[in-house]
Amino acid sequence: MADKNTFLDTARRVIRIEADALGLLADGIGDPFADAVQLILDAPGRIIVCGMGKSGHVARKIAATFASTGTPAHFVHPAEASHGDLGMMTKGDVALVLSNSGETPELADVIAYTRRYGIPMIGVASNAKSTLLMQSDVAIVLPAAEEACGTGVVPTTSTTMTLALGDAMAVALMEHRAFTPANFRDFHPGGKLGARLSKVSDLMHSGDALPLVTPDTHMSDVLLEISQKGFGVVGIIDADGILQGIITDGDLRRHMNGLLDLNANEVQTSGPTTMRAGALAEEALGVMNTRKITCLFVTNDAGKVEGLLHIHDCLRAGLG
Repeated sequence: MADKNTFLDTARRVIRIEADALGLLADGIGDPFADAVQLILDAPGRIIVCGMGKSGHVARKIAATFASTGTPAHFVHPAEASHGDLGMMTKGDVALVLSNSGETPELADVIAYTRRYGIPMIGVASNAKSTLLMQSDVAIVLPAAEEACGTGVVPTTSTTMTLALGDAMAVALMEHRAFTPANFRDFHPGGKLGARLSKVSDLMHSGDALPLVTPDTHMSDVLLEISQKGFGVVGIIDADGILQGIITDGDLRRHMNGLLDLNANEVQTSGPTTMRAGALAEEALGVMNTRKITCLFVTNDAGKVEGLLHIHDCLRAGLG
């Protein structure tokens, strides 16, 4: 049986080698990086990310990160590009081409196409004199760092640096565009992350589903509205749809004696807690938990009712 310590020593060595390389990358970042980000910002089209082999896997991830953070991008496989996919690149796009050596044969047609049609190209490689970087409009040179494999032939450190560089570009673009969590949610509607970034407007009930009555509504009709709509609450609105108050089970119990002789305005609780449609649903859930209530009316800045959010809506969406 192999010695556990041997595996652990290898893991620590590899991670430290790659961490040192990332330090070199951070220290060496300069004008070409800023020029690349500006080139992307100025482009009216998309970012076409290319790479072959391990660089191709990294390129796919970088393209996905761009696309999910507000920079339209997609990956083009260099080999497929030579068989028709070059047509996926057009004027107005920017090509981001990755190759550790800068001499990957499969990239030749991509490089030639960008030169022929005036498509700006950002090259990323470790050899400043390579074909890729010599042909690029913006050349980013990866620092000289040993691969973590020990033999120098397995892409490890180089792919980690390239991936980090792509993340740095994506974040720089995000910050310039003031990309927000709400924007991020638009590109990630599914999964736990999507649930956490759901807006109140995504989950709330609206229109005819809302339990609403006017202040002069008799309590017999109020009870019918509560029963039919099924939220255990009813909102009291004026002629302009402005929320005046609410009636909950607690209000009904407090006015049990002679309840059916009263109108809604005589039973309501005024000044209820409300939420805006643009708020995160997670924030609304926190308010409900703190106040120990099960639903919130959603109003606009003028106080007009736009919807109702129930705690069960949040739980069904994966919150809580």
